[in-house]
Amino acid sequence: MAAVLQVRRESLQVLLWQRAQEPHARRWSLPGGRLRDDEDVEASIRRQLAEKVDVRKLAHVEQLAVFSAPDRVPGGRIVASAFLGLIPCDVDPEVPEDTAWYPVDNLPDTAFDHEAIVRRAQGRLRAKLSYTNLGFALAPPEFTISALRGLYSAALGYRVAATNLQRVLSRRGLLEPTGHTSPPGPSGGRPAALFRFTGHGMLVTDPFAVLRPPSKGSGVDVR
Repeated sequence: MAAVLQVRRESLQVLLWQRAQEPHARRWSLPGGRLRDDEDVEASIRRQLAEKVDVRKLAHVEQLAVFSAPDRVPGGRIVASAFLGLIPCDVDPEVPEDTAWYPVDNLPDTAFDHEAIVRRAQGRLRAKLSYTNLGFALAPPEFTISALRGLYSAALGYRVAATNLQRVLSRRGLLEPTGHTSPPGPSGGRPAALFRFTGHGMLVTDPFAVLRPPSKGSGVDVR
């Protein structure tokens, strides 16, 4: 199964689909299914997301954890290999009627241990935003620093200062200017410069860095 996360409407959201059968019929669950004999687990997850919820444009996929509590599912024992998937904010998949996006901080009644899996995925994303370049998987190809600040703030769960974020990511060599500017807003003003990530494969950039909520008077603490 996969916890597919995306920043939507300024909040970090997860894709859930409603179970049609017992056990836990009508509850919301993470998309997933059984592993075929001719595929590995990542290929299986990508296939299931494409077939069941029409999600095909994943910017990043990684194994999250194995969930193996004996009582996690009623009846026969089922071990789940859970994955984290990330979709850039500029992609809007056409999902079926029984599928919906929910803020990770306001989940509906979920099936089995799926809420715990979502929490694990949220924690993994927050941790990796500290010491890797994984922000590329949330962002569009080009963005303003203000827009990037919004993505990081939604994913981290606290407000990040745009200037501090730019300083941290630029120091690590993760951002570069595109030479373009965004269109002016309704009130006019100076067009904002557009940036992009220098790479789109996950890299550990600062293994000991930890982004923390800002102390008073600052925008983000990096330790």
